[in-house]
Amino acid sequence: MPRKFFKRILPDHAWIREHRHLKIFGTLHHHPSLWHLNRRSVAGAFAVGLFVAWIPLPFQMVIAAAAAILLRVNLPLSVVLVWISNPVTIPPLFYSAYKLGAWMLGVPPQPVEFQLSLSWFNQQLDSIWPPLTLGCLTAGTVSGLLGWATIRMVWRWRIISQWRENRARRKKKALRKAGSDSPPPAEGCDSSARRDAGRGSPPRS
Repeated sequence: MPRKFFKRILPDHAWIREHRHLKIFGTLHHHPSLWHLNRRSVAGAFAVGLFVAWIPLPFQMVIAAAAAILLRVNLPLSVVLVWISNPVTIPPLFYSAYKLGAWMLGVPPQPVEFQLSLSWFNQQLDSIWPPLTLGCLTAGTVSGLLGWATIRMVWRWRIISQWRENRARRKKKALRKAGSDSPPPAEGCDSSARRDAGRGSPPRS
């Protein structure tokens, strides 16, 4: 089942509770629905995490956690997915979003070196925020919707596949049981058949 895979890779409740940036939520992350691993919760977490990963702001984990608490989707998965945008991937991700926004607005893009820090925002954001914001919102929305739809389809396909496997397994088991429950041939009939075979059948007139 998909939930077994996610249970292996997701952080536990203690990690979320003790994380220095997530302590601000206090007991809000104790709600049971934030820890469920079902199709709705996981698909919603993908939508939240992938959307927030494109927000060009620091403290993305806090934003994702707040959205997960508000929407009642899986909290650990929402938080983990924002790390798609990390120090290695931030420059290509946000520059591509900036170029997308510039293309949508019809303005020429400028050479920009992206960093996810407050000092960078103070220095650069004034000149590039319209195309960057538009591009990030577009990319985040598309990514979130694709992630949501993909998880729902994969989850449904996995459930149907497992149901078919279980049905085939039960059918084979029933056939084996039916074969083992068949009564053996009667002893008298079997002995008579062997005697007749030994003597040979008499000729018919």
